[in-house]
Amino acid sequence: MTETAPALRTTRFVVSRRKEGDDPGALRYDTYDVAVGPRTTILDALVAIRRHLDPGLTFRHSCFHASCGTCGMRVDGREGLACVTPVPSGAEVVVEPLANLPVVSDLVVDMEVFYEAFDEAGRPLVRASESVPGSTPAEGIEELERYEDCIECGICLSACPVAGSDPRYVGPAALAAAWRVVEEPRGRDPGPVVRLMDDEQAAWRCHLAWECSEACPSGVDPATAIMRIRRSAASARARRLFSFGGTR
Repeated sequence: MTETAPALRTTRFVVSRRKEGDDPGALRYDTYDVAVGPRTTILDALVAIRRHLDPGLTFRHSCFHASCGTCGMRVDGREGLACVTPVPSGAEVVVEPLANLPVVSDLVVDMEVFYEAFDEAGRPLVRASESVPGSTPAEGIEELERYEDCIECGICLSACPVAGSDPRYVGPAALAAAWRVVEEPRGRDPGPVVRLMDDEQAAWRCHLAWECSEACPSGVDPATAIMRIRRSAASARARRLFSFGGTR
């Protein structure tokens, strides 16, 4: 018995087009009509556009299964990974680059500032030892694994309303990474990381919108990490104030 091929429909893609150094007024939206099926993703459609309609369209992608984080963008105003975001059911879909980062070309943004913030947060982490056969995982390891799941896609920074109004803000991804360092310092003194994040442009700049946690494709929950950094920083301040054991 021959299976019937899924029916295709035509969706109009309205794609943001802009090159690095262009005047802000140079932003334009080009439209492309693409045949899509029930399993077509945004990335599938963009590849089809570049292959058959416009070879000049630029965007990043790599793994096709939500592991590399390179295809982050906004679809109808919501952040997501293009490789796992299905094409919406409507007749038209708007595709734009991530917000709060400089546009390099079309849907590609400059991630340099985003990555530099991880250095400030004390990353990368270096494994201190190999696991011992027969050993049991440490208590609370599930929480550590959660923050370790960050794929550094920049989606949380794009979704953050504070980052949209204050380019000096460290950002939710770096703050979540900092809390990971504090929770498991691996032999280093976490005090400098806490003090660095205890700043008006770091943990205290967050307005608790929780948009970062809502948008994160890996379930990292940066907002909770930021609250924990605040608690640790406040405790360190209290210890310094009352001289109870110095700084952490």
